[in-house]
Amino acid sequence: MADSPPSDGSRRVMFLLRRYLRHASQQSILTQRSFGHSLSCHSKKLEAIATYEQLVHEHAPLISYLEGLTAHDPLLRPHAEPSSEDAGARNYKGTRNFRIALEHFRTLKATYEDTVQLFDSPELVDLAIVETDTLISDLRFLLKHDLPTALLPSSETEELSALVELKAGVGGSESSLFVAELLRMYSRFSRQNEWEPTVLSSSEGDSGGFKDAILEIKGTGAYDALRWESGVHRVQRVPTTEASGRVHTSTVAAVVLPLSDESRMNGADDLVKPEDVRVEVMRARGAGGQHVNKTESAVRLTHLPTGITVSMQDERSQHQNKRRAYQILRARLMDLKLVRDQAERRAVRKSLVRTADRGEKIRTYNYQQNRVTDHRLGKGSMVSCEAIMEGVGLRMLVDGLKDKHLSEALEEVLEPT
Repeated sequence: MADSPPSDGSRRVMFLLRRYLRHASQQSILTQRSFGHSLSCHSKKLEAIATYEQLVHEHAPLISYLEGLTAHDPLLRPHAEPSSEDAGARNYKGTRNFRIALEHFRTLKATYEDTVQLFDSPELVDLAIVETDTLISDLRFLLKHDLPTALLPSSETEELSALVELKAGVGGSESSLFVAELLRMYSRFSRQNEWEPTVLSSSEGDSGGFKDAILEIKGTGAYDALRWESGVHRVQRVPTTEASGRVHTSTVAAVVLPLSDESRMNGADDLVKPEDVRVEVMRARGAGGQHVNKTESAVRLTHLPTGITVSMQDERSQHQNKRRAYQILRARLMDLKLVRDQAERRAVRKSLVRTADRGEKIRTYNYQQNRVTDHRLGKGSMVSCEAIMEGVGLRMLVDGLKDKHLSEALEEVLEPT
């Protein structure tokens, strides 16, 4: 018996059934998409929170210190303004930069906490990702640079120029040649920073280069930038006179001294008392013709309390040599004072932070491998020999050493007493 065609009622039921199944399938897909999107938003929110918490953990001592300052100093509380009668108002000017940085930190922190809530709105997730990334980046820079710089006292030597003394060490003629190369490097670096380099004195080596040299670098910030160059610089390379291609190791000792502006010196501030200095004049030695033989233009100063001796003969007149000699003597005495003050501060703070002594090897210039390594910064400090001699690489190392010093100084401040 043949099957009878479906009735209109059956067709209607089948149509509704197919429509229901299609609708259910679409709803299932939408539900899965919505659930997946929700999971993605939640995951991104957790990722942003984890990044923020890691940043807070890295800078926990500083943040804790800031909270302690705020609790004990009314002037550092949010929106606090000192009155003219307030005794603390006298010190308000000195903390202004720190207050600005602290307020910025509070604002960024509060903005971040508000922005994280945007992850709960699916249509705002993309905005939340961009905003939290920017806020965390700003907070990281603030905690690493702006707040520590504002928190630490300003450098006593930030406006001083510098004297760079270079002296050939082991390595004979190769060491003398490297003195000349370092002299060019520091001169080039100085010009790049718009400072004025002048060679005050030099003593030529037997086979070229210099046995020693003194470079004056005039310009604000020169000493603070170059002070980290004090120490032993080691060079490893094949000398041009070496027939067998054997690598030689030579050294140059560098001392960077703070140089004061002579026009600012007065009787009260001058480190050099006339009664403490023995002045001797003599005939200059070396090339110079009849002028050398007939005039006593060379000057030697001896600082009796310390035994420091300075000789100068490069200028043509006794007056000029005497002025230069006093300039170098003041620089050496100021350097002694800064080292002594630093040692006293560390003794008071009982700091365990260790810095490189000037007698230590601070940097190695390996020409065979074309790399320069600063041993105070580790392997991450390696730059090419060409880059450092051109000044660009030296800027990288100077900035790295400055950041290291800032970090160590901050540790001393945050160290509990």
